[in-house]
Amino acid sequence: MKKNLFFLLVVLMGCQQQPSSIMPYSKADFEATIDGKKTSLFTLENTQGMKVTLTNYGAKIVSIMVPDKAGKLADVALGFKSIEEYQTQDAGQGAVVGPYANRIANGQFELNGETYQLEVNNHKACLHSGTQSFYRQVYDAREIQTDAGPAVEMTLNSPDGASGFPGNKTVVVTYTLTADNALKIDYKATTDKACPFNLTNHVYFNLKGEGNGNIMDHVVVIDADSTTEVLNNELIPTGKIVSVKGTDMDFTSPHQIGERIDSEMQALAVAGGYDHNYILNKDQHANELTFAASAYEPASGRYVEVFTTEPAVQFYTGNFLNGSLIGRAGKAYEHRYGFCFETQHYPDSPNHPNFPNTVLEPGDTLRSTTIYKFSVKE
Repeated sequence: MKKNLFFLLVVLMGCQQQPSSIMPYSKADFEATIDGKKTSLFTLENTQGMKVTLTNYGAKIVSIMVPDKAGKLADVALGFKSIEEYQTQDAGQGAVVGPYANRIANGQFELNGETYQLEVNNHKACLHSGTQSFYRQVYDAREIQTDAGPAVEMTLNSPDGASGFPGNKTVVVTYTLTADNALKIDYKATTDKACPFNLTNHVYFNLKGEGNGNIMDHVVVIDADSTTEVLNNELIPTGKIVSVKGTDMDFTSPHQIGERIDSEMQALAVAGGYDHNYILNKDQHANELTFAASAYEPASGRYVEVFTTEPAVQFYTGNFLNGSLIGRAGKAYEHRYGFCFETQHYPDSPNHPNFPNTVLEPGDTLRSTTIYKFSVKE
């Protein structure tokens, strides 16, 4: 009997040594019926120890488990442990945002002679398509096997007028986990009426592990010499493109996030940190997959690289996190506890003809790809 108790104690102690690798939720926590459609949890795994969990509620990334330089797993994506929590305290963590990510000034745009009025939900703008964005919808989902690795394909049919946007729209989002620790996101969309589209994923990263402190020590590179100009805390582009070279917003060479985030530079001061549309150094009209950005956390050695076909990336440093959201491990998400690399077209493009076009026409298909590739540095 004593021998059995000793064996049990050893097993329990062994389990306690790696708490970060144990999911604090179950598939049952993600099973619900919303607007007559069932939600669930899906898991992608590879042979390198990486695991990605997803839900078809908002086509959200729930969790990304990756090893550090010692092989210890941690969850590097901010999020919650149940569908109920995603409904009550969701700030878009891990969600596919659409039809139009980021801001549209005054919640209004004109297209083919008609003016469309959207919900105004952020200062004087429509942010992320309003409170009924794609990230609050339930997708149809199926698990598939691709040449690149296991995948989940999620499909949403959004009716004409939903969130104020024209057209019966079909969106297909496919998440694929590759053998070399890359999470690939493929977007495809069609519409029967002309409609502006700007799809992104709003996953928040903390390479220390979600809830494990702020992200000020993360070292960031962004392949962008310029941004769209903003002048106040509404963060609506003026339409002007401005250089960041040699400024406190220049990440063409590596810098820690906390090194210059509280700079008196106007663009940083009005945003309360980094929350800017970086224009990538690439052909802005070519649908070419190129390097966009990277982040490195020195203590863990975790490193993420971003590749995208999009022309820009919104770099956001969790400036509005304030401790009111409690993550799945029971820890509050305090100020700057996560960062986002939101690959995208420019904010407010429908109101700026000099920006790359975002209008999807009937008969055409939007195709976009973003890859988050994880590794470690010694």
